[in-house]
Amino acid sequence: MSRQRIVVGLSGGVDSAVAALLLKRQQHDVVGLFMKNWEDDDSDEYCSTRQDFIDAAAVADVIGIEFEAVNFAAEYKERVFASFLHEYRAGRTPNPDVLCNAEIKFKAFLDHAIRMGANQIATGHYARVREVDGEFQLLRGLDAGKDQSYFLHRLSQAQISKTIFPVGELQKREVREIARQASLPNHAKKDSTGICFIGERPFREFLERYLPRQPGPMLTPEGVHVGEHQGLMYYTIGQRQGLGIGGTKSGEGTPWFVVNKKLDTNTLIVAQGHDHPMLFKSTLHAADASWISGSAPAIEGLYGAKTRYRQTDAPCRVAQVESSKFTLEFDAPQWAITPGQSAVLYCGDLCLGGGIIN
Repeated sequence: MSRQRIVVGLSGGVDSAVAALLLKRQQHDVVGLFMKNWEDDDSDEYCSTRQDFIDAAAVADVIGIEFEAVNFAAEYKERVFASFLHEYRAGRTPNPDVLCNAEIKFKAFLDHAIRMGANQIATGHYARVREVDGEFQLLRGLDAGKDQSYFLHRLSQAQISKTIFPVGELQKREVREIARQASLPNHAKKDSTGICFIGERPFREFLERYLPRQPGPMLTPEGVHVGEHQGLMYYTIGQRQGLGIGGTKSGEGTPWFVVNKKLDTNTLIVAQGHDHPMLFKSTLHAADASWISGSAPAIEGLYGAKTRYRQTDAPCRVAQVESSKFTLEFDAPQWAITPGQSAVLYCGDLCLGGGIIN
């Protein structure tokens, strides 16, 4: 590859640090860019923005690259957080990381990098890009336990053609070892969990700032009243913790799970047992579809699908595709398919795209 000007999204973590280091070693003109996406309450104990910025700056100094910071908080609030709240109000459980990648990291960031004179951008995501006959494809990262293609499935040809994932060919342990040998200051830094604006705080406490409580009845599928919920937006399908109800005389000690949410009556439906039939579905419908290639996959053929990030691919068929909607039928019923989450379709290592479960 000829020498390119590449802007790397430096998050303060080890993955993006090694991405920048590898590109620098390839003699590229590398610039590190730190994105600040949230500032409502980042002075408190939960958000690590300040420390992340310090770590990113220290990495840039050690590698010997330019370093800048850019504030996308306004764009984040408008494009990601507003949608996040809207989805929760509608009773769904959104995945803000998916939207953040499509709207901020590979749109606002990409546009900013192009204005800086960049040929391409790079991030520390565990994924790969390849070009086949002029079409850019998104592949899983080689470290199966760290693959992040699920979060990148909404990227377009225009976005992916300008993107490099330098650590996508590596295992996480290799990334840490490269960082250690290069004396990068964050080589042993713990991986971040979740998104900055939530951080490690109790999730319900955070949502209550923006979505006030709306208590209502908690019923069994048979209509038996077993408790009160605090607001449907605070619960998700398959949730076991935080329901505030113990066992019953008929099923002492058997844990309860959320199996349905009825918005019209503000009712939370709960049932006992991880394997309750209401938690399993053989079909899902998805909307707001986005395909990496720009067009939907053929209906014929067997695919793999993830309905949540940490899941192994579930064999399925595309039963129907129309405009921005599609239907998947699974060989085996899937547990706790959750409205608002992403259903992402794969053909082997190739990530085809996906949509929002409804």
